[in-house]
Amino acid sequence: MKYDDDVKKRLKRMEGQIRGILRMMEEEQDCKDVVSQISAVRSAADKTIATVVAVNLENCIMEEKEAGRDTSKLVKQAVELLVKSR
Repeated sequence: MKYDDDVKKRLKRMEGQIRGILRMMEEEQDCKDVVSQISAVRSAADKTIATVVAVNLENCIMEEKEAGRDTSKLVKQAVELLVKSR
């Protein structure tokens, strides 16, 4: 699968957020502020996972339909990936 620049930008943004969280911890900032930032990273990761799964599913379904094959297995696998990611 080819990953587009949007997904890579999301991951780089999360990387920056994590560095910021580590800096907050080193500076012994308030727990609720640290947890809030960790929660934001988790939310961003969840959205990125959903994007990756959706784009991959769309591509796979188009390929399977063009080949005249059933796509129900692909949908089931995508749902399992999303459930597993939580």
